[in-house]
Amino acid sequence: MKGGSSEASGSCKGRNSCSSTVMKGTDKCKIVENVMIAPDMYKMAFLSEHIAFNAHPGQFVHIKVPCDNSLLMRRPISIHDVHPQTGVVEIAYKVVGRGTRILSRMNAGQVIDVLGPLGQGFTISRGIKSAFVIGGGCGIAPLKFLARRLKEEGIAVTALLGFREREAVYGLSDFEEFSNRLLVTTDDGSLGRKGLVTQLLEEELKEQLPDVMFTCGPVPMLKVVQRLAREYSVPCQMSLEERMGCGIGGCLVCSCAIRTPNGDFEYKRVCKDGPVFWSREVMLDEATIEC
Repeated sequence: MKGGSSEASGSCKGRNSCSSTVMKGTDKCKIVENVMIAPDMYKMAFLSEHIAFNAHPGQFVHIKVPCDNSLLMRRPISIHDVHPQTGVVEIAYKVVGRGTRILSRMNAGQVIDVLGPLGQGFTISRGIKSAFVIGGGCGIAPLKFLARRLKEEGIAVTALLGFREREAVYGLSDFEEFSNRLLVTTDDGSLGRKGLVTQLLEEELKEQLPDVMFTCGPVPMLKVVQRLAREYSVPCQMSLEERMGCGIGGCLVCSCAIRTPNGDFEYKRVCKDGPVFWSREVMLDEATIEC
């Protein structure tokens, strides 16, 4: 099974709308910018014509941490956006440990070792006219690329984004550009509506049902989105966050439990079979990674 394939119509719309692509080897990529966009949240842009032209929304790159030989494992980071005309690739990442802290201190002009694009991204099936895009915290990062692609395909997008507080907010101008409607919540009410983004999602579902939903964020949020998708019978694709080793499906570190049609389950690799799966397949009780 490939992420997003089991409910797709079998044909996709436009260039790069299907979920997977052929992976190239590693690239030595020059950093264009690396800036803080919220506390402990950074956006890096680097040059890679191959990734910029071939990446699909929902895929990720695997970055080798420089300057510290003790950090052997690459860091998987979602693709935030791409610009094929210039060869620029954007990633947005949260500083959560030594590896990402080192990445946050890199400057324009320095070079990073990047493997990608990797994984199975979101599938945009033919015939879709409306979509809800639901994100929480750092899980919002891969949804910018998706929202851009949906707009390019003429699909009406309602973006529902949840943050802890005003200071943690990032990327709103991008979603204003790529969405027909943008709805924002913060836990403390310091920006937008007070409360959880899933509360707002349920209210919206009572008023109108989209053709499909796409989501990425912390596991508690994904569990609620999964339940609502089931209750309102709306197809939903979700991007999972898991710890990864090799990033190409060889080590099985990132395996997650996926339901099978016969009611049983099997383990799939988030890095290769995902990170995007249909919500009805995912057994989120097995997931542990928080954003």
